[in-house]
Amino acid sequence: MKVVILCGGKSTRMNELTKDIPKPLVEVGEKPMLWHIMKLYKHYGFDDFILLLGYKGEKIKEYFLNYEWKNHSFKIDDHSNGIELLEKSEKWKITFLDTGIDTMTGGRLKLAQPYIGDETFMLTYGDGLSDINLSKLLDFHKSKGTIATVTGIYKKSQYGTLTVNDGIAKSFEEKKQTKELINGGFFIMNPGVFNYLTDDTSCVLEQQPLINLAKDQELAVYIHEGFWTAMDTAKDILEVNEMWKQGNYLWKVW
Repeated sequence: MKVVILCGGKSTRMNELTKDIPKPLVEVGEKPMLWHIMKLYKHYGFDDFILLLGYKGEKIKEYFLNYEWKNHSFKIDDHSNGIELLEKSEKWKITFLDTGIDTMTGGRLKLAQPYIGDETFMLTYGDGLSDINLSKLLDFHKSKGTIATVTGIYKKSQYGTLTVNDGIAKSFEEKKQTKELINGGFFIMNPGVFNYLTDDTSCVLEQQPLINLAKDQELAVYIHEGFWTAMDTAKDILEVNEMWKQGNYLWKVW
């Protein structure tokens, strides 16, 4: 099953950290946020990634092209002109898909349709950390039989809010300041979701597509009550790094 990660936003709320790199490469515990997210999926056996790139996407390409030699001990054999790693490396498959600098989340996902194919896939954002059990999330999605499943988090925030009845979304509202279920990302989607997206680069997944899925009772909600955090500001990054320094790796399940 493919894992699609949205990595293209400009992140204007943490300009001091993202002037030279995209937000998913901002470090937590000396590793990019994106690395932590991919390690979570890898832990549950999902290692086929599609990274939807935009702002400074070339930096993400460079990180993974240089990943093995920068993060592992190795030796060079001058006779064979080869590099032999002395440590075990992650075995993940990554598709780097340029989706435009200004393309919105729905538009980016729509561009990935030919690469996802006619199969169920996972989707998340490149700036959220969680200890979510992805196997249980997938089982829940299958049990509900809906086009899409979103992870719901009880938290007072500016993110999209959900009202739920028996595991099915009855409504979806973006950026409502109240303590209700919010959109925590970590989606599972069937190919039918592409019927709710437009080819317009201004298509925002969190607006009409999710709203219409909820209206059609095609959006299930998996409640996650464990650790979850989204990193929207430099303050969020500092707080999570402080957790790491103190050994509180609440999102580290691998």
